[in-house]
Amino acid sequence: MTWLVILSIIIVSALKLLITCLPTPVVKWLLKKFELHSKLDPSQINITKDGKTLEDEEKKKVINEFNKATFLKKYYVHPGNEHYFLQPEDVNPPYIIHTKQGKHAIKLSIYSYKDHVDVVKQYKKKLEAYSLLTDKL
Repeated sequence: MTWLVILSIIIVSALKLLITCLPTPVVKWLLKKFELHSKLDPSQINITKDGKTLEDEEKKKVINEFNKATFLKKYYVHPGNEHYFLQPEDVNPPYIIHTKQGKHAIKLSIYSYKDHVDVVKQYKKKLEAYSLLTDKL
């Protein structure tokens, strides 16, 4: 009985140590899995604005600015009110980015304002909206 208690204390202590001190690659994987504003890879995306596909320099410039942008806040999208985020009023034509993350196709719509940029992320049947701080988008 004493050995059972000692063995269980050792196992629980080892599990606690593993959970609180995860290796760096595991932590990076977990953070990447749940991050909202992920970095874009230029080789896997297609960018359009006002129906025209962006090429080379313009595409690199948009990707670079998007990757350097600072996350401001996430908006809660109420079910049934998605159209307010997908078609906002009085806004210039958005950048539409089609990309893949793992097995899932993702569509990002980037709406520019004077002081911030709104991003609407569509994947599977979900819609997420958040705001970014950037100068040149």
